[in-house]
Amino acid sequence: MPQAAVNIGLVGHIDHGKTTLTEALSGVWTDTHSEELKRGITIRLGYADTTFYRCKECGRHTTKPKCPHCGGETELLRRVSFVDAPGHEMLMATMLSGAAIMDGALLVVAANEPCPQPQTKEHLMALQIAGVKNVVIVQNKVELVSKDKVVENYEQIREFLSTTDYRDAPVIPVSAVHRANIDKLIEAIEQHISTPNRDLKKPPLMFVARSFDINKPGTRPERLRGGVVGGTLLQGRLRAGDEISIRPGLVVSRGGRTTWQHLDTKISSLHAMGSELKEATPGGLIGVGTELDPALTKSDALVGSVLGLHHSLPEVTSQLELEVHLLDRVVGLQKEVEVRPLSINEPVMISVGTAARAGMVTRVKENGVRISLKYPVCVDHGWRAAVSRRIVNKWRLIGYGIVM
Repeated sequence: MPQAAVNIGLVGHIDHGKTTLTEALSGVWTDTHSEELKRGITIRLGYADTTFYRCKECGRHTTKPKCPHCGGETELLRRVSFVDAPGHEMLMATMLSGAAIMDGALLVVAANEPCPQPQTKEHLMALQIAGVKNVVIVQNKVELVSKDKVVENYEQIREFLSTTDYRDAPVIPVSAVHRANIDKLIEAIEQHISTPNRDLKKPPLMFVARSFDINKPGTRPERLRGGVVGGTLLQGRLRAGDEISIRPGLVVSRGGRTTWQHLDTKISSLHAMGSELKEATPGGLIGVGTELDPALTKSDALVGSVLGLHHSLPEVTSQLELEVHLLDRVVGLQKEVEVRPLSINEPVMISVGTAARAGMVTRVKENGVRISLKYPVCVDHGWRAAVSRRIVNKWRLIGYGIVM
């Protein structure tokens, strides 16, 4: 089967049904971390793959090879990867990491709550800052309220969208828990979230969004498999046997000093949607098997790094020069507040690619700032970096910067 063609994010306020919708679309429950299962919320980015089909007989869309509505034959449309982002306000940096690898997104809005909720606004702004242009609005949980309330909520959604760049986005009512109207949602995704043009001639560049040890406890040393990193290719191709670097890599503490060590290794295998690949290209989420000691990749230790061929990766730096574009107001609060200019010695949180780094503003000039980061990042000129400020003891999105 071919690799997934596109990454689609699921974003929105906490407990609006993103993970349940992901399961309805893919059959995969993405909350698998023990703390997620205990608390009933998404903490890490979740991933799930599926395939879209259209029935040749009745024309309805489905994720099944045989039409569940009329039993007719289907035609394959494309394979997609879903990125399930956390909605909790404390996990905004994780959501921004997910936005960096999204080609399009589903904004999930619960019909049983007034719209917009704080993180509904903040997540939509995050998509705009990340450059995600194609969005479908999912009006979920319609089974919990009356028809009149669904219509009222729909009108609230439309009024909210009218003040954003997504005013023309379609709004699809669904019940994820009952799998109702999922066919219409898939149809809307196919119509409004297109597969981007990919540049396969550039050197490969991959944002690392997960890293893990796939060996089971008690595996004998001779049977151990190398560490795995997961993410999405932005450009180029990767093949088994390629010599790669992962930067900035791992934090190393020696003699009371903290440094970062990039990792050089070889690709041992490539996987997508449960299948081994001979070659990976942009589109969808991939797993890259390496020859690294699995202890180096466990527990998402390499999240925020960038993977590519030796000598073709961007520079690693702890100093960022940004051309800053601030929002007018902070949108993630119950009561919005005006965004004041950045000031020298102000702490900030910078999200660039899949990395989230604490930093300090060290210089301010017209439309630009210099930020000293606590830990380095691997970045290139022209990349977008989301900027968050500490407000009422929480990091709040206040704008973005272009790396100069």
